[in-house]
Amino acid sequence: MFGKKSKDIPYSGGSVAGSITIAWETQFKEGNSMWKVPRLIRLNDNIVVREDETAVFYRDGKVLTYFDKPGRYALTDFNAPVVGELLKFFTGVQQQAEVYYLQRRVMDGKYGSESPYQFSDPTFGIVNLRVFGEYRWKISDPGQFINQFVGTFNAATSADVESRLREQIVLLIYTTIGKMKENGIKVTDLPANLPTIEQAVLGLSTQNFQQYGIEIDKLQGINITLPDEVQKAIDTRSEMSVLGVNYLQYQAGQAMVDASKNPNGFAGLGAGMGVGMGAGAGVGYAMSGPLMQGAQQQTKPCPKCGSIIPASSAFCPNCGFDMRSSQTNTIKCPKCGANIPAGSKFCPECGQSLSVPQTVKCPKCGAESPAGTKFCPECGEKL
Repeated sequence: MFGKKSKDIPYSGGSVAGSITIAWETQFKEGNSMWKVPRLIRLNDNIVVREDETAVFYRDGKVLTYFDKPGRYALTDFNAPVVGELLKFFTGVQQQAEVYYLQRRVMDGKYGSESPYQFSDPTFGIVNLRVFGEYRWKISDPGQFINQFVGTFNAATSADVESRLREQIVLLIYTTIGKMKENGIKVTDLPANLPTIEQAVLGLSTQNFQQYGIEIDKLQGINITLPDEVQKAIDTRSEMSVLGVNYLQYQAGQAMVDASKNPNGFAGLGAGMGVGMGAGAGVGYAMSGPLMQGAQQQTKPCPKCGSIIPASSAFCPNCGFDMRSSQTNTIKCPKCGANIPAGSKFCPECGQSLSVPQTVKCPKCGAESPAGTKFCPECGEKL
């Protein structure tokens, strides 16, 4: 006859003095991967094992045996064929052992980084990244699991186990990101490569978690948080790609939107563009095709610095160039042929230096050729 149910030992009792029957009740299993029986097991005790659990017997830093088939196991000589080596351990001398119940079903867990990963990016410098997400796992080897987590890490609760798993998964994600960085990936490319990161981590998980008797079934919902300024730059680039515009066109459209909201209309457009160009990428917003066309029709590039400015501007608000003389006081770039302001040191289109002579004289025949010519067109002499 069994005694009353206990909170720690779900039901206990027995015909032999001091013996008990132990089982892991359902209400204590919810959300727990492991439960340590709060009493040492002895000869004549009974262990109840259900279909979704394994009972592991542990003593002196190693696993003695475990039961992974459902049933009631009496630790007496009547059950010797089933109990096997455990009964030999108890025979002759009064011995005791610890019992751990383990879940056999697949379990869900969450991970998140406590310390950031410092990603060195050529554009943004050192960027602190944090990751979080969910994973699914199960215990594939009960003996190895107990030996590692209880014997090596001294983890006796589900919280201890899950804490260790979270640390290992975050470490694998950081390792994967580091390898991708070595291959040239930028921080702005990480959001588009989340599926690749998940698959790479799953590939690494086998060799890293097998030693713990654990199998990672799935990694999902991975999220990499970026600093606000980096996230804004990514949003801006995505919108530019969708709209099919370059950065100057994007800034011009933004300036037009800002000007349309300004009571003074386009009077402050030049100053707004100057500030916009200096500030860098702004917060992304939706921009229609007609708006972009209107912005391009009412703006033009400065022939000296390349800034997009209102078409009616007499002077460039960015560099001060006299736009009224842009059509007459110009020269052609010897490299790309673009019309540029006279006196410019560099071509704003191709970057060609204009401080060097624009022609070169052949040392053999004296004929003049455009700067950059490799052979004289008159006599063929190498220049």
